[in-house]
Amino acid sequence: MKIWIDITNAPHVMFFKDIIKYFKDQGEDVIVTTRDFGDIHRLMETHGIDFISVGKHGGLGLYKKLKESTNRVNEIVDIIAPEKIDVCLAKHSVELPRVSFGLNIPNVYIIDNEYAEAVNKMTLPLCDRIIAPSVIDVRKLMRYGVDPNKIISYDGTSELLHFKNFEYNEKIFDDLDIKLDLNKTILMRPEPSLASYLDVDSEKSVLSPIIDVLKDYANILVLPRFKQQADIFEGINNVSILEPPIDLSSVIKQCDLVIGAGGTINRESAVLKTPVISCYPGETLAVDQYYINRGLMFKYNNVEDIVNSALSFLVVDKENNDYNEYDVSSNNLFKTIIDCTYRL
Repeated sequence: MKIWIDITNAPHVMFFKDIIKYFKDQGEDVIVTTRDFGDIHRLMETHGIDFISVGKHGGLGLYKKLKESTNRVNEIVDIIAPEKIDVCLAKHSVELPRVSFGLNIPNVYIIDNEYAEAVNKMTLPLCDRIIAPSVIDVRKLMRYGVDPNKIISYDGTSELLHFKNFEYNEKIFDDLDIKLDLNKTILMRPEPSLASYLDVDSEKSVLSPIIDVLKDYANILVLPRFKQQADIFEGINNVSILEPPIDLSSVIKQCDLVIGAGGTINRESAVLKTPVISCYPGETLAVDQYYINRGLMFKYNNVEDIVNSALSFLVVDKENNDYNEYDVSSNNLFKTIIDCTYRL
């Protein structure tokens, strides 16, 4: 069987790495495409994934996004059409459903954002199978033109697959040579300011006023999404800028607290049982609410509330919880994707 997987965002590397390995171990021919965006290439190389880089992210503005996506479709068609692909997979890729539909290739599509209106409208009606967390209301997907019979639900969130073969490195801070002057450490992730589904100012970050206060109480590790975000936090006392590729899962596990203005890293923290505060400046996703309801994530958008909650976490020692209770859900999601791919 010949399988095509399109990876268009850095977290999707973690999601697909074990799936790609499984298919290759089974003797399947796997073609992986990606684009020039953020840390995708370095993460692919770190995990030993062979890939074809096609196109790039359009950046800010609808015109550039549309132009780059259209160019990418044209380039991918020339690559994929001669390959006679049997089935393809992606997670929120805009281009794969359009190409696979045009070339009559069955596709499996994984989603976790019911509010990404533009992407969902352009992709979901073209998908043969849609794998979505059961916490997402099917009616919200149907408004994008989805046939509910094509939706396959699972318990949990996609981040479960990120830890399928995770080995915790307790010496990660030493390995990264991070200077830690204070007793507590907070990992922070800025908002996805280039995303089409979020209307924010890319010249600043919602984390800035939070860091201004908390840098006096804890070491701050910032994981920016691109260089312009890194520049926002450069040179601030007690603030270190992380540069991928790194063992981010071990960093999360080692930190006392995570404050994220995005989504993936917050849910990863919840899975690993590291206290996490979400300050995501958009609608609360169902997959975030899943962990909020379980007391594994807290959501605030007011700076004072975020700071007060953070300080309350810093005065107590973090419990050394085990994340292995999620192994069953992780294996169920993995099996769902594999079975769905072979059945198409």
